[in-house]
This record gives sequence, structure tokens and C-alpha cells, in this order.
Amino acid sequence: MKAEITPKVDVKKPKKNHMTLKTKQSLTGWLFVSPALIGFSIFTFGSIIYSFYLSLTDYDLMTEPKFIGFANYIKAFTKDEYFYKYFGNTLYFVVFLVPIVLVISLLLALLINKKAGKLTKAYRVALFLPSITSTIAVSMVWLWIFNPDIGLINNFLTAIGFNNPPMWLNSPDSSKMALIIMRVWQMSGYYMIMFLAGLQTIPESLYESAEVDGATGIQRFFKITVPMLSNTTFVVIILLVIEAFNMFESIFIMTSGGPLGSTSTIMYYIYEEGFRNYNMGYASAIAWIFFAVIMVITLIQYRFRNEQGGE
Repeated sequence: MKAEITPKVDVKKPKKNHMTLKTKQSLTGWLFVSPALIGFSIFTFGSIIYSFYLSLTDYDLMTEPKFIGFANYIKAFTKDEYFYKYFGNTLYFVVFLVPIVLVISLLLALLINKKAGKLTKAYRVALFLPSITSTIAVSMVWLWIFNPDIGLINNFLTAIGFNNPPMWLNSPDSSKMALIIMRVWQMSGYYMIMFLAGLQTIPESLYESAEVDGATGIQRFFKITVPMLSNTTFVVIILLVIEAFNMFESIFIMTSGGPLGSTSTIMYYIYEEGFRNYNMGYASAIAWIFFAVIMVITLIQYRFRNEQGGE
């Protein structure tokens, strides 16, 4: 009797999944952000690269771009007198707008941080509301407020005895300051919220200890509040500088760069060259110069921050 031979059956063992939980979580995260990354790559990063190509061309939006190398950049630095004038106007807004908004927003945050009873939330909303209102709508309102004939400000000044109130937006001497007043009113509430968040992270025990040691309110402010708000202040300054450099909507609505080019900035000049004069190649070159300036200023701020021992 022959012994039965049982055939061997190869049982394939299931392959082990070597993907760790951390890897799975990373892949899931990338899948979630991939639509945004794809959109950024196509519509933002792609446009940035294309704008650099246009800066090297002579392009009028009607015909094919003609490559001319760095001629647009040379023109901006050597032949265009308006470039330096409008860059000076831009620096004027930065120099005055940034410190004014910084100080006012910090003072507002200090006031709101104090317990103001049931009206605290109402004050926060009232001060923050201008920053979330459309700049176009705000500009239209302030356009009426600054009207030299029927405007609210000049009517008030006339009522208290000023016979020759400023012409505001109609005069090269006061137009820039009028725009600064409007932007301070609109921007301060937003940065107040940032400072308020920073103030609420400061331990109350520090102030109590300083008060026990006999420190005055001013000493507590400069020895505790200012140092503890250094990181917040650094972020606020960077955002303010960028926003001041990028002033456009209010100028477009209220002055159109006038009178006599006194309020025209680099941003407005880019718009004029690109979409009014149909000189898109030159406008792209100015935009890249402008980008480089903002980048250098930001890097200098970071370098200064690191030298001061900031995190």
C-alpha cells in the first residue's frame, strides 16, 4: 500500500505594512493641503515667475512680449524721474504711518486690557470694526470727511475759529497727511487686537511683585510690558511696514495719485504703468524692484531681532 503524499501548499504570508502611524499622519496632512499647494503653484508661484520674465521684455498687452534684457531695470534707476519721486512718497508713508499706528494701537490695547466693566467687549468691537470694513467703503466716507467745503473736519475747524482750514486731499502739502490719518483710524484696531493678545500672556504676578517692590506704573511699563511684548512688537512692525509699502486702494479712491503726484506710491505707479499706459514689462520690473526692497528691509529687521537676542 502506497503512502499518500500530501502536496505542499504555499501559504503566502500577508505583507507587513511598514508604514508607521507618523508617516500615515504626514501623508494625510499633505493630502489635505495639496489642493492649496497646487493652486498656489499654478496661480501664484507660476504668475510670479511669469512676471519676472515679463520684466525682461517690452510688453504692451496687445502684442507678443519682446525680450530686451535688463533694459527696464536700467530705465527705472537711470532714466525715470517719477520712480524716485514715488518711491520717496512711499517711504514717507512708511516712516510716519508705522510708528503712529504702533503707538496708538499699543495705547488702545493697554486701555482695553484694563477692566472696563460690561463695556469692554463693546469697546473692542468698536475699535476693531474699521479694520474689517472694506477699504473702498472707508475711503468713500473719508473722502466726504476731508471735503474742504462740506467736510466734517473743516466745518468743525471753521466753527471753532479757523478761518483758513487745510485743503486736505486737494493740496500737495496736506494730502499725504490726510491719507495717513485715514489709515491710522482704519489700521489701529487690528494691531490693537494683536497687542491685546500679547498683554494677556504676561503673568499678573510680575506686576504684583514689581508693585510690592515700589515700582511705579511707568517703570512697570518699560521694565515688564515692553520687554514681554517684544515678540509681538516685532511681528507688528513687519506687518505694518509691508502694509504701508502696499498702500493702494485708499490712494486709488481718494486722490488717484494726486494732486501733482504728491500721493502716488510705487504700488500706484505699477498700476498706472501696467493698466493705464499698457507698459506691462516696465511695470513688472518696478514690481520686482519693489519686492526686493521689501525683502531686504524684512531681512534687516530679522537680523536686528536676532542680534538683540529675540526668538
